[in-house]
Amino acid sequence: MKNRYKRYSEALKRQVVSEYEAGMSVNGLRKKYGIGGSETINNWIKKYAKDGFRHEMIRIQRQDEVDQVKALEKQIEELERTLGKVTLEKLKLESIVEEMEESHGDEIKKNGLRSSNGSSPKPSSSDGR
Repeated sequence: MKNRYKRYSEALKRQVVSEYEAGMSVNGLRKKYGIGGSETINNWIKKYAKDGFRHEMIRIQRQDEVDQVKALEKQIEELERTLGKVTLEKLKLESIVEEMEESHGDEIKKNGLRSSNGSSPKPSSSDGR
């Protein structure tokens, strides 16, 4: 009697590994796909998985490092909120400019850049004032 060996396609191997990475257990996958070898799926995981076996990361930090990470995360959240507000304000102003251009028929020209103190340069008049 001849021994029978199963050959699995590359696509099936990658599908099994993908399901493993999504959270399914090795035993569950063995049952689902009828895979008999005890190390078969583990070998596929080593070969095809993005990060190899699933693992849990444990951070070991001093208290000052933990506090610094929390402060930086808080700062990131604040910056993201501020960026969102600035982006909305920019879109609002662009919309206003578009409406003004449509209503006046030609492009609105900027008078000049504002200085850091918020004042704009005075337009020069052609009559010498």
